[in-house]
Amino acid sequence: MFQTVTDAIEKISVKPTTTLVEYVWIGGSNELRSKTRVMYTEVKTVGDLSKWNYDGSSTGQAEGHASEIILIPGALFNDPIRGAPHKMVMCETELPSGEPALNNNRRWAKEIFDKALEEEPWFGLEQEYFMMNSITNQPLGYSEDKKQGQFYCSAGSANSFGRDLVEDHLRACVDAGIKISGVNAEVAAGQWEYQIGPCVGIEQGDHLWMARYLMERLSEKYGVVINIEPKPLAGDWNGSGCHANYSTKKMREGTDDKTGLEHIYEAVEKLSKKHMEHMDIYGKDNDQRLSGAHETSPYDEFSVGIGNRGSSVRVGNEAIDDKKGYFEDRRPGSNCDPYLVTGMLFKTTTLD
Repeated sequence: MFQTVTDAIEKISVKPTTTLVEYVWIGGSNELRSKTRVMYTEVKTVGDLSKWNYDGSSTGQAEGHASEIILIPGALFNDPIRGAPHKMVMCETELPSGEPALNNNRRWAKEIFDKALEEEPWFGLEQEYFMMNSITNQPLGYSEDKKQGQFYCSAGSANSFGRDLVEDHLRACVDAGIKISGVNAEVAAGQWEYQIGPCVGIEQGDHLWMARYLMERLSEKYGVVINIEPKPLAGDWNGSGCHANYSTKKMREGTDDKTGLEHIYEAVEKLSKKHMEHMDIYGKDNDQRLSGAHETSPYDEFSVGIGNRGSSVRVGNEAIDDKKGYFEDRRPGSNCDPYLVTGMLFKTTTLD
């Protein structure tokens, strides 16, 4: 029983914390999906969340007679749309047998990174995309009379289209705890880029996928379609990539017997020998973008250059001067799975 009237009032007025948690996952066509779980408790870590499930026959990941796919919470973020205390969680997907579901590449990547955590792989990915008019399916501001280039890092209503959504997305990522490091308008009309990183290991995939999710959610507000196809516009227009900046501790600091730059060139040499293996997982229709024009290297050729954005791999002038640093793999397409890209980069350069 209550000791005093005050104690009784305090006990009665206490209400359970209600937390809305958005479970986010990757579907059978590499698309983002989500649903909301109402929890009557405080959520502080991934460990506070339980597994859930969904109908995999509706996402292209299971047959109707055995459609249950399990959601396994992986990385927790604040929900900037609903506000505190609500959360979003990036999930892995699993079959009842325990095997990863179609497009659950997070598990494979995490296993790769866990084999050599001491290497401290850092990544920074540059996500390019187009904002498309939902009726015409053309980029915002597109005109056949205009030429690309005038839109790059532009300002003003004659050249910059969709900035309100870009600003909303930037603030949402910051509030979510996503490691976003910058945004800019790109060379084509209605084309933008945001950068995620530096992130360590599996964190890069988690943060980029959740940034993509927030962009999709916010696009609903503005009635535009987010296009991350590598070459949505034919002709003399840039495509969209997801350039991967990458280093290990050895590249950043060097070792007793080698400079960081020497470790960079060793890694690039390993990449050259597995060029097509990487191209196979660097994004669907990426060959349409990698034509040798528009700051790209031909799809079936590997090249390395110093400060050269037309090469497969670019080593920056700063890395040359400092004899340490990072390099940029310019091959990944904008629709790539960052779990595959980062895992494959680490595997080829460190484990193979």
